[in-house]
Parts: sequence; structure tokens; C-alpha cells
Amino acid sequence: MQHKSYDRLKGRSALVFGAGSSGPGWGNGKAAAVLYAREGARVAVVDIDMDAANETRRLIESEGYACEAYQADVTSGEQIAKVVAQTQAAFGGIDILHNNVGITRMGSVVDMSEADWQLVLDTNLTSVFLTCKHVIPIMLEQGSGAIVNISSLASIQVNHYPYMSYYAAKSGLNHLTRAMAVQYAPNNIRVNAVLPGVMDTPLIYKQISDQFESQEAMIKARNAASPMGRMGNAWDIAYASLFLASDESNYITGVCLPVDGGKSCAGC
Repeated sequence: MQHKSYDRLKGRSALVFGAGSSGPGWGNGKAAAVLYAREGARVAVVDIDMDAANETRRLIESEGYACEAYQADVTSGEQIAKVVAQTQAAFGGIDILHNNVGITRMGSVVDMSEADWQLVLDTNLTSVFLTCKHVIPIMLEQGSGAIVNISSLASIQVNHYPYMSYYAAKSGLNHLTRAMAVQYAPNNIRVNAVLPGVMDTPLIYKQISDQFESQEAMIKARNAASPMGRMGNAWDIAYASLFLASDESNYITGVCLPVDGGKSCAGC
């Protein structure tokens, strides 16, 4: 995507968890990391898949921007603490924390295993607790910071997928976002969330498509689910994230922003 930089993040550092892509193309975290770099931030990209993290790093560096790449499992507090320390050492601080990691597991409360339930909660919700636990002290010392959590429209709306653990985790993430926003507002740390609606990203082909007869059927149904008649893409989420990470939103905190083509206004 062509982009004209306005240096919205010049002189800042951003730590992006889930900055790789789960398949070919542009995932939300990958696009956000690249966009942050294009807007002047030094970016540290983190993913459980080091090859995916390095791909994002190479894209950023190929455009002439600074980037570090790290591997971490976001369900591990020890691994997150290590990455946060490495990023602080490399950049001298962390101005933006972007939490983009998320997984789905299909199943009702009857059908889903306890292990899958816990995995989804740990990956989608506990991970944000852990990253914030280790990054917020740095932001408190700096006297400023912006945290952007990628939630989901599934946090406020029940759709046609039976992923009860995902609904629960993302709903919890929304309220955690609001609670942290209120607690740290006096410290000039803003915390907001982006709620993607039906998006055309690599993840849906791995974790959603088995709910349809074919990928073509999935694409048709998801396009039809949006009042705009089309899915969004990773850049839609990246630009919303950029706004929330930049000074353009310096009086906005505790917001859970749907980026969904109007789907949240139109029911399921």
C-alpha cells in the first residue's frame, strides 16, 4: 500500500507483539509494525515464529527504517520480560506497546476441551496482562506511553462461529483495556483497543475457513456480513492503530474502536 509519511511517530519506539503473519500476505500486526516504522518509529517486532518476525524486520529495513526482531511466546512471562528488556536496551525506552496476538479454537462450552479453553484465554488475554506488566513500569518512568490492544468485534457481538473461549477472552480484553486506561490516565499513559470486524487476513484461512464448505464460500459470506459489502484488510487496522498510538489521539483513552465497515451497527 502506498503511504505518505507525516512523521507521526518520529523519535519514538514501538514494541509490536504478533508482528509476523500467520501465512502469506498482510496480517494486522505485520501491517501495523511496517506503518509505525514508516511514520518514524523505531520498531521491535516479536512473534512466536522467528521466521515470520524476520520477514517483517526485512520489510521494514528494506525501506530504510530501524527494526529489531525477537522471538517470544506471549504466554510466557519470562520470555516477555526478556524481550521487553532487550527492546529497552536497544531503543532506550518503549513509547508504544502494540498487542496483536490472537488465536481461535472452535467449540461450545460443552464440546471444547479445558486445555483449548485455557490456551485461548492465555494467548488472547493473559498475554496482554503480561506485556503490560513488564512495559508499563517503563512508561511510568518515562511519564508517557500509548498501548494499543487488538481485540475483536466478537468481543461485543455474537456471530455464527462457535468459539466461546474467543468471545470470553476478547470481551475480557476490552474491559482490561478500559480499567488500565482509567488507572494510568494520571500518568499520561493511554490505553485503547481496536475491534476488527470481518477482515481478509491470513489467519481466517487457517482458523475460520473450516466453518464453511469452501474458502470461496467463506469469502462470499464474510463480504456479505459487512454493510459495505466487503471485508476489511490489515491496513484498515494498522491505520486505526496508528491514530491511537499517535498524538492525534492524545485525549482519547479507554476506547474500544470497532473497525468493521458498520457491522456492529447492523446486528450479527
